[in-house]
Amino acid sequence: MKLSGIIKSSKKVVNPLPDRLPSHVAIIMDGNGRWAKSRGLPRTAGHKKGADTLRRVLNACRDAGVHYLTIYAFSSENWKRPSDEISDLMQLLRHYLQQELHTMHENKVRLRFIGDLTQLDKDILGSVNEAVELTSRNTAFNMTVALSYGSRQEIVRAIRKLATDIQAGKLEPSQITEQTVSDVLDTTGMPEPDLLIRTGGEQRLSNFLLWQSAYTEFYFTPVLWPDFDTTHFMEALKEYAKRERRYGSTESTSGV
Repeated sequence: MKLSGIIKSSKKVVNPLPDRLPSHVAIIMDGNGRWAKSRGLPRTAGHKKGADTLRRVLNACRDAGVHYLTIYAFSSENWKRPSDEISDLMQLLRHYLQQELHTMHENKVRLRFIGDLTQLDKDILGSVNEAVELTSRNTAFNMTVALSYGSRQEIVRAIRKLATDIQAGKLEPSQITEQTVSDVLDTTGMPEPDLLIRTGGEQRLSNFLLWQSAYTEFYFTPVLWPDFDTTHFMEALKEYAKRERRYGSTESTSGV
């Protein structure tokens, strides 16, 4: 994936824009393996092709005025996959972090990573920490990578943190609110996703942003992730613009 492509404008892709756009888009990038299998290729080829798709979607997000993009790159359950596939995925991650970080930083992209990062190899974790630190003050675009991430595990970590604070006398149980919980999740400081896109035909969250997606609009498409292009992305944005977001009330809100 050539991340320098993130900052190249492609205005023709996103015009005309819908009247109402999400500020934060989350994506479950599903279908890499099936795409490769249907072509008689190894799964790694699907992951590499999927990386090209991510570049296109990043361009489209920036051009459209979306401020936050969160991608489900590697779930906590993905550790159960064959060791050779995990090794290939981790090698791809190494390459992107080592080769493209400074290009992203020069173009004011802020990188975040959420998940149980302690399971990563030490060299990858070091690169992740470097990326977070180097880009922490960037404001042009916000990209969050869910890596070794599971939402239930995230919530358990949050509960443990709150329990520890209660035990230490720093917090009373009666002081716990929805905001208190949000503040100890991996996504603290980020807005909740307005739109969640899942490719590949499945219609479930698969342990992704369960707490954060309480009022998120979902968009499911049968298109496999490597085939998901900017036209498909625009279709998702247009569908989002049609939705009325009431948050339990009788009046709709833009959600941006």
